[in-house]
Amino acid sequence: MKVLIDTHIAIWAVLNDPKLPKQARDIILDKGNVIYYSTASVWEITIKHMLHPDKLRIDGSLLEKGCEESGYIVLPVFNKHVSALETLKRHESAPRHNDPFDRIMVAQAKAENIMFLTHDSLIPYYDEPFIIFA
Repeated sequence: MKVLIDTHIAIWAVLNDPKLPKQARDIILDKGNVIYYSTASVWEITIKHMLHPDKLRIDGSLLEKGCEESGYIVLPVFNKHVSALETLKRHESAPRHNDPFDRIMVAQAKAENIMFLTHDSLIPYYDEPFIIFA
């Protein structure tokens, strides 16, 4: 199975953080799965680290290095991913979701026909079959 991991999952996996849910760890460690991380995650963490270096243990370069060393494959953001944003389905009663980094990663997974592994409780409100909530 091809799996795109969200930013939190990527950070927890790279840091071997106990916050990484067991289900996510099992998916990542399954040798039959191909794990991807998004350029959007590196971008997101770079921005957040620049704003709050005292609160974030990892910056974009360290996330990228950790993902590469773990054997994850980078998924750049392409125009077709941006176009896929318009096709995302979301429940009308869903709470507002203002995170553009999450949205582009969901769109990437949809456009690439791969699973999206997340721990973000707002992501399952996207009515898309490829989302794995761990």
